[in-house]
Amino acid sequence: MNVRAAACVALCLPLYTGIAGACGSALSGPTRTVDGARYTVVFKTVPEPVKVGTHFAVDFAVCPRAPAETPSAVRVDANMPAHRHGMNYRPVVTARSGDLFRAEGLLFHMPGRWDLTFDVDAGGRTERLTSTLQLE
Repeated sequence: MNVRAAACVALCLPLYTGIAGACGSALSGPTRTVDGARYTVVFKTVPEPVKVGTHFAVDFAVCPRAPAETPSAVRVDANMPAHRHGMNYRPVVTARSGDLFRAEGLLFHMPGRWDLTFDVDAGGRTERLTSTLQLE
């Protein structure tokens, strides 16, 4: 690596990681992070932990990774891969402010592995980011 390239990396890396590190900083308490090719989603469940048979919400931030576009729509859903079924409820996502959203109306009706999915639409493409939650 030449001196100019090394200097650019040294100067730009803190800026890039600072932006990525700020994703979801408005969410209080413990969060989880899911990285995709074009977006990062930082989220927390309300309440935490999620209990079987109890409605819960998901507060989350969607942060574009350079050079991704700002999302035009975001959807949240969940399914149980081992049982090949999803939830009995359809969550509603509302924009809070900036990159913050809330999905309400989620309910895991049985214990086991649940895959929580975030579908981020932008520029005519959809990126699906998935995080696994284990309920006892």
